[in-house]
This record gives sequence, structure tokens and C-alpha cells, in this order.
Amino acid sequence: MLEFLDVPVAGAYHLVHWLADATEPVTGSLAAAAAIVVFTVAVRLLLVPFARAAARGQQARTALAPEIRKLQEKHGKNREKLASEMAKLQQESGTSIFVGCLPMLVQLPFFWVMYHLFSTAVIAGAPNALLGSTLFGVALGAHGLAAAPVVLVVAGLLAVVAWLSIRWQDRQRDLTAPGARFLRLLPYGTVAVTAFVPLAASLYLLTTTTWTVVERMVLNR
Repeated sequence: MLEFLDVPVAGAYHLVHWLADATEPVTGSLAAAAAIVVFTVAVRLLLVPFARAAARGQQARTALAPEIRKLQEKHGKNREKLASEMAKLQQESGTSIFVGCLPMLVQLPFFWVMYHLFSTAVIAGAPNALLGSTLFGVALGAHGLAAAPVVLVVAGLLAVVAWLSIRWQDRQRDLTAPGARFLRLLPYGTVAVTAFVPLAASLYLLTTTTWTVVERMVLNR
């Protein structure tokens, strides 16, 4: 594990372990999985300000849609000119396409911490007790298909959440914009990720993507 991750992973380890112990009287053998869900919800609550900024940016871009279509009609055959004029329009309006990416980008460190939390045998100089935790009999530290059949259920739920996300975003985005058809398929990338990460990280993904869909519905209603 990279040295700069030692401190955050150790901190997350103690926090998840404490959450598992706290919820065990209610959740029983599902305590560690419940702790991951609670941990993820806590992360998303911390990131609400970024989500609000992304929602405001999306609303601003929607308002600019007529201007964007005019630029596409005028400079559609000149990609460089179109990109330049789009950047100019966003600068003048105070919006940016990158604002919408903020919630996802800020989450990446938390996802990597969760990945290492269930991929590292020794944390803070002691054996990683979380590696023995299970979800319906499958180790949370099992990677990809080694976590079958539970990971297949999680992947199926992620596919459903991705579909709901796409349906919702299609109501907000301009499908004629360059690359829009490709971008709308990106949510399905989370399904592919489950083949390479620990079951615990897949559970984190399922929780956070579900939160994202509900959050967008609330902030953009």
C-alpha cells in the first residue's frame, strides 16, 4: 500500500471497526456491511456542498442550451472553433463542465481508502480484522467473481441504479452535444468495476451511486 494512504486507511479502519461494533447488536453478522453503508452515507453528507454546486452548474448549463445549439449549428464542422466558442460561452456565463464532476472527483480518495481497507492484511501494525467480515457468507475482502454470487447481485443492482441515473440525466442534458451519447453510458462503468475490486468497495459503489440518483432528483426537482 502507498505510504501516503497509511494514515487515512488506518483512520477509516478504526472508524469502520467502531461502526461495526456499534451496529452489531442490531445487524448481527451484517455489522461490517452495515458499517460500510453508514460510512458511505457519512461521506456523502460531507460532500453535499459539492453536490449543490454541481446542481447549480447543471441548471446554468441547461439555461445555456439554446446558445450551445446555435454554436453547434454555426461551427459544427470546425471542432476547434466550436470548442473555443463553448469555452468562451462558459467563461462569460460563469459556468464550467467540470463543476458537475466535483462530487465524483472528491469521492475518489474515499473509494481508494475503502479498496485498500479490504485489500491490506496489516493496518496500523496489526492484522486487519475486517478481512474476516462477510456479507451473506461471502468475505467482504473477496475480489471480483471470487465474491460470487453476492457480487453478481450487487452488480445487478448497480446496473439498475445506472439505468435510473441515465433516465434522469437524459431529461437534463442535450443529447445532440458532442460526446453526449458516450457520456450517457458512463454510469454503467460501475458495473464493470465490481469485477476488479473487493466486495466491500462494490458495496460502497452501490451505496454512493444510489445516493447520487436520489440526491439529483431532490436538488434538480
